[in-house]
Amino acid sequence: MSSDLSRPSVTRWLAERACAIRREDLPDAAVTIARQCILDWFAVTLPGASEPAVTLLADELLSDGARPVATLVGRSDRTSAANAALINGTASHAIDFDDVNMAILGHPTVAILPGLLALAEEISASQDEVLAAFVAGYDVVCRAGALMSPGHYQHGFHATATVGSVGAAAACARLLKLDAETTATAYGIAATMASGLKSMFGTMCKPLHAGRAAQNGLQAARLAKRGFTSRQDALECAQGLAATQSVDFNPEEAMKDAPLDHHIANNLFKYHASCYLTHGAIEAGKAVRERHAVSSNAIQAVEIRVPPVTDRVCNIAAPRTGLEAKFSLRLTVAMALAGRDTSGIATYTDALTQEPELVRLRDMATISFDEALPEAKAEIAIRTADGTRLSAIHDAGVADTDLVRQGLKLAAKFDALAVPVIGGRATVLRAALTDFGGEETVGGIMALARGGMH
Repeated sequence: MSSDLSRPSVTRWLAERACAIRREDLPDAAVTIARQCILDWFAVTLPGASEPAVTLLADELLSDGARPVATLVGRSDRTSAANAALINGTASHAIDFDDVNMAILGHPTVAILPGLLALAEEISASQDEVLAAFVAGYDVVCRAGALMSPGHYQHGFHATATVGSVGAAAACARLLKLDAETTATAYGIAATMASGLKSMFGTMCKPLHAGRAAQNGLQAARLAKRGFTSRQDALECAQGLAATQSVDFNPEEAMKDAPLDHHIANNLFKYHASCYLTHGAIEAGKAVRERHAVSSNAIQAVEIRVPPVTDRVCNIAAPRTGLEAKFSLRLTVAMALAGRDTSGIATYTDALTQEPELVRLRDMATISFDEALPEAKAEIAIRTADGTRLSAIHDAGVADTDLVRQGLKLAAKFDALAVPVIGGRATVLRAALTDFGGEETVGGIMALARGGMH
């Protein structure tokens, strides 16, 4: 990685940009997508709250006691803002059904929103202020990701945890109305706390990454406000975040002139409850099955062509648990070819991994890696008993530009996930989230999202 002393500080530039964002400056598309991100976050957090990883984490943190100023989504408890950021953040990534952005090859909303909501609840910030802060954090997390891509992710770091911490700090600093100097300090504090290993995918530590990013960002902003010091060039300095966690350094990408909806417009929502890099292959597998009415019994060979980035992310060859199944290209493609529901969170069980039909399809699948393919594009080809070869290709990295259609799909996803947890309140909560904004605080919304009372 080379350095150029004539370049302005990336960290400071990002801080100044985030501080300047106002609700009235946000493009309509940015507001719409931000609201959709918030709606989707509540949808996945409500069922995620009862996942074993979240129960263990909550039991550990709540046993120490804390000032009850923030709500735990999907649970009856209240706790400190820092605890809520960590627990809610972990819950929102626990079922791996949350949104993605290819600029960071990670999950932006689960890193940014949990700490932001906890802080907003604590200080009684308005929903409009939350919207502006969320878009600011989203812009920063994508630019920080672009600064270090692709080497950062390829080296083994989970960007949701690392640059997610910086994005969370940006959002919380914006909500606290910190000036650019103090905001840059917060980025430095978050950067020195940022870690998260891709080797943990398929374990409880992966959702913990999102929770830790949210908590890191919240604590970094609050510490900076108190006068805690750090370097204000932590992203680009020697032995800083980029230098230590990547071989790539792209300040021109991090600081390029672009509208506020540039990155958020490329947000990708998940409609399959598995690793996003399996989605292109799942959609291609579904297309082969549905277009040609192929029975799984007729399939004699399966070929999966994907980009190399998938190899160390979702290439568990023979998963043994439901959690590992979400990171198995072979098994998720087998599910698609067999007509199984890949969107239901209850689908991914330990027993699923041992079903004979799926094991047969899984074990006949071969994977080839094609560097010419974008990160989320995949091709599936099958050979049937009579020698016929059928194929389909799908790029899951292209965002939907029809925001009305996207909103309808997300509303259906919300209902499917939220109603079993909070019953009739789900309809009221969905309406409030769809129109998120204005001078009201988030307190009413957070109360609707509590668990334990239908």
